Amino acid sequence: MDMKKRWEERRALVENQLVTEIDEEHALDATLAASMKYSLMAGGKRLRPILLMAAADAVGADGTQFLHSACAIEMIHTYSLIHDDLPAMDNDDYRRGKPTNHKVYGAGMATLAGDALLTLAFEVMLRETVSAEKKLAVVREMSVGAGPNGMVGGQAIDLESEGKHIPMELLRKMHMGKTGALFRAAIRSGAILADAPEEKLAALTTYAEAFGLAFQITDDILDVVGDEKVIGKPVGSDIRNEKSTYVTLTSLDEAKKLADDAVRKGEEALRGFGAEADFLRDLLAYLVKRKH
Repeated sequence: MDMKKRWEERRALVENQLVTEIDEEHALDATLAASMKYSLMAGGKRLRPILLMAAADAVGADGTQFLHSACAIEMIHTYSLIHDDLPAMDNDDYRRGKPTNHKVYGAGMATLAGDALLTLAFEVMLRETVSAEKKLAVVREMSVGAGPNGMVGGQAIDLESEGKHIPMELLRKMHMGKTGALFRAAIRSGAILADAPEEKLAALTTYAEAFGLAFQITDDILDVVGDEKVIGKPVGSDIRNEKSTYVTLTSLDEAKKLADDAVRKGEEALRGFGAEADFLRDLLAYLVKRKH
């Protein structure tokens, strides 16, 4: 199947499922529920849930049967975006072409909406109709990926590094947490849910790490050369916030080479897989060509 068609089909499944995961009718606070839904349903590529399903496909399962876990990781991702946009963090006014959550609901409610999405995510992933052992394994993957040694830890390094020229080693460490950890959690969770053997789980972990690196480098490139109308948020924020990136620490051409190298490493990791992993291969190729 054409990669874009598969992507859109999976994206539609996630969109439809996400609507059912937030119970607005019985919400304790209607404004909080509306704030959560505002950011959760604001569009986006739904890349992390799609990766989770694609990883399950790659080891012979039907990834669409794991929609609860797919939605859970999208909730975690959305919470991180809400908090990242706050005045105390990046202080961004737009996300996905719309006013950021705190611009609509205020910084306090936006903070609570992020908190609520993070905690709800763990309830949602436990709705999966799999064994308790698998549920616990996925909860562990998600919590490590989102926590102090994952995404939040990377964001802390990012916050402390503003206005500083940091070494490449620290930049890699930061992005392994901030960006790469959730990709790793998504792919490993999909593989675990699909009963992947250890050797394939290890290969998919290598793929995930290469994917996360290529994604972040491409993000840094797009912040320099991207189209604001296509991206949905202002470009040049890294320079304005005096952030070290793969572009500022090397050059635009060198950053593109680093992204290509990461893609090749990801492709190599999938060498032992059959046609079931073609979607993962196509996603890697798309990464370095994307416009947003």
